[in-house]
Amino acid sequence: MVDKPVETFSSAREESTALLDGSGEPAAVERTLATVLASVVRTEHVPVDSHFFDDLGADSLVMAHFCARVRKRGDLPSVSMKDVYRYPTIRSLATALTDDPPVAPAQPAAVTPAVEPAPARPPASTRRYVLCGALQLLAFLGYFYVIAFGTAVGYEWISAGSGVLDTYSRSVVFGGVAFVGLCALPVLAKWTLVGRWKPRQIPIWSLAYVRFWIVKTLVRSDPLVLFSGSPLYLLYLRALGAKVGRGAVVLSRQVPVCTDLLTIGDGTVVRKDSFFSCYRAHAGVIQPGRVTLGRNVLVSEATVLDIDTSMGDGAQLGHASSLHRGQAVPDGGHWHGSPAQPTDVDYRAVGSARCGAVRRAAHSGVQLLLALAVYAPLAVGGLVAMLVEVPQLSTALDPGPAVLGEGTFYIEALVISFVLVFGAVPAGLLVLTVIPRLLGLTIRPGRTYRLYGFHFEVHRTIALLTNWKFLKRLFGDSSAIVHYLKGLGYDLSRVEQTGSNFGTEMKHETPYLSSVGRGTMIADGLSVMNADFSSTAFRVSRVSIGPRNFLGNRIAYPTRGRTGDNCLLATKVMVPVDGEIREGVGLLGSPSFEIPRSVLRDSSFDRFKCPEELRRGLAAKTRHNVATMAWYLLSRWIYVFALALLVTAAAELYGPLGVTGLVLADLLVLLLTTAYFVLVERAVTALRPLRPLFCSIYTPDFWEHERYWKVPSETYLRIFNGTPFKNMIWRALGVRLGRMVFDDGCHLTERAMAAIGDGCTLNSGSVVQCHSQEDGAFKSDRITIGSGCTLGVGAFVHYGVTVGDGAVLGPDSFLMKGEVVPQNAWWAGNPARPIRSHGEDERRSPPWQS
Repeated sequence: MVDKPVETFSSAREESTALLDGSGEPAAVERTLATVLASVVRTEHVPVDSHFFDDLGADSLVMAHFCARVRKRGDLPSVSMKDVYRYPTIRSLATALTDDPPVAPAQPAAVTPAVEPAPARPPASTRRYVLCGALQLLAFLGYFYVIAFGTAVGYEWISAGSGVLDTYSRSVVFGGVAFVGLCALPVLAKWTLVGRWKPRQIPIWSLAYVRFWIVKTLVRSDPLVLFSGSPLYLLYLRALGAKVGRGAVVLSRQVPVCTDLLTIGDGTVVRKDSFFSCYRAHAGVIQPGRVTLGRNVLVSEATVLDIDTSMGDGAQLGHASSLHRGQAVPDGGHWHGSPAQPTDVDYRAVGSARCGAVRRAAHSGVQLLLALAVYAPLAVGGLVAMLVEVPQLSTALDPGPAVLGEGTFYIEALVISFVLVFGAVPAGLLVLTVIPRLLGLTIRPGRTYRLYGFHFEVHRTIALLTNWKFLKRLFGDSSAIVHYLKGLGYDLSRVEQTGSNFGTEMKHETPYLSSVGRGTMIADGLSVMNADFSSTAFRVSRVSIGPRNFLGNRIAYPTRGRTGDNCLLATKVMVPVDGEIREGVGLLGSPSFEIPRSVLRDSSFDRFKCPEELRRGLAAKTRHNVATMAWYLLSRWIYVFALALLVTAAAELYGPLGVTGLVLADLLVLLLTTAYFVLVERAVTALRPLRPLFCSIYTPDFWEHERYWKVPSETYLRIFNGTPFKNMIWRALGVRLGRMVFDDGCHLTERAMAAIGDGCTLNSGSVVQCHSQEDGAFKSDRITIGSGCTLGVGAFVHYGVTVGDGAVLGPDSFLMKGEVVPQNAWWAGNPARPIRSHGEDERRSPPWQS
């Protein structure tokens, strides 16, 4: 069965029932609700027994506007989207609102109240904001200088070697020193600048924040982050002050920052894409806080652990779930949902195997040996070989005529950059369709393998190679992505080509056990969870997504997913792993509940289901997508060519300026990357500015929107997270952004359609997405976020939303399309709903702890 969420009603609802006409009689509430809904759907009368979606033809956007109007009235209780889907007629909704609220099951005693926040601080001054940016720029330059100095010393020493063996030996020595130095630097910086992290309030843009930012940036750029899932990664966390037990497994690359506040017990498993940073940004301050995981805990994929949360020994947290501040899972408890609540579902799918300390130590030793004897020497020696062997660069490094003055250099640089960019496509296709497939023959589905052995490394290598983002971004949102995925090993049955079968962002554990049925369309952000892990073993299994499905954004689909044919899986939905197989329905929320599979509004474009119309529309879309792919490769070719010029200029400057010339070149590379991709994005939208749309995926308006997603790059933005420079870039990209916004890693999909007010706080992993696609219908609209708002870690804001000044959206929450959040309100959950009004003390237990 679909998990039925625990009924939660805030005190505002209980108090407002006293204001109802007729002393809270359902008949009076029915009349008022019917009047409100009639005004929303623009009709004179709404029958109280008419189904909102089946009879009235409403959709979630219309009903979101209905909920917003109800919440504005003082004579009606608050209504959430979950209430609307649970009681889809005026009569059933009025009855539910006027009946005595059901008593929620008593929560375990392990649940602790939330910590009282510190008094609100005055906003940062412009002077402090500018000073913070200046110090961060100096930190950038200092780091560039260290890297440039090391590069210069290493080049001169390695290039002085005689013969291949001597050069290799010098590369091993220098590469090892550089690797150890880069690994040790974040640890030294943490203990020098901060010492031990403690729960406190760090005002953003203050000097204390600069220290926090430096440590956070270094900790997350350490080479040991690439060893997530390995015992070496646990040693890194321990060196940073975390208390990590024996036999723990951490697969997530979302590196915790305030590590002294992190406790991970023996045998605990933390799956990938989990956030447990031990800090959050809230209302202009950084709040470090504890995250405590007991022994043999399982934290599933795509989860968020807020500060001041804990899980007892043997506890489990399901995928696509979150613990909000103050929540504590008791010993042996199984919880899921956002915010999490008790369940009887067992998420542990793999048993234990023999995997002792000797095996873990041997695996770590082999990884270190490979890093020091192979990867580091190749990186360092390869750079030196390029500088020595490439005529233009070697000439620049030696006294003589300037290379940049020679016309032949530009022709050769164009040819080399062309080969690097356009040659990467056939070379990548050859490698990715051959090597992983051969490796995959050694792993059998359904068989349990021990961690840290041959099969474990083969599995990780397959995942690393087949998840290369370049080709998925190139072929995604076009007819070509189907052929690419089939080449990787996906089982796509008899494909019903739509031209938008898959987006540009998706990942898997292994492509050879991933099946997608005929006629299914998948938006961006799908994570196929082909593998299950314990602290000692793993097992790969087939994941089958049924035919005629539509999957929204940011969905983690597990091996035991219980969905079949003709399902709609909404954005950020938690796919159920128990009960009957769901077919012919939609699923929304975490934990998920049933909603209509489709609505009348989306049938506007059913004419494109006609074979003749589909053939014409698909052919035109394919031609446009091919041109978009060409623009994508062309923009990367120009960028690589510009980088080649900069590298050569750096080599020219090294002679007269020494290390300073290399530092200047590094800074110019960063400035070039930023300016170039800002110009590319502006060029894409110059002729067709982004605007609200409701159209078919077979219209030119949608194709232009797809080009906007594909051609620009967003990777460069990450380096500016947490700095004032990020705001400058957002404005250059078209975002209507207020003053002194703090952005710790927010993702804005349609920049020109988003408006964000002064002093907002945007946490890492948050998303502001101004569009939605459901089957063949595309919809987009503007999003307005008022001043002083906070978006929690992993929060998702959908299109057409208005958030009032000072409002807060909790971690991992999903604010559905069309919602209107009042000023100073506190919303949380998936889907998000009101949980606290302005002025309520955070010490009061939130509704899910009532």
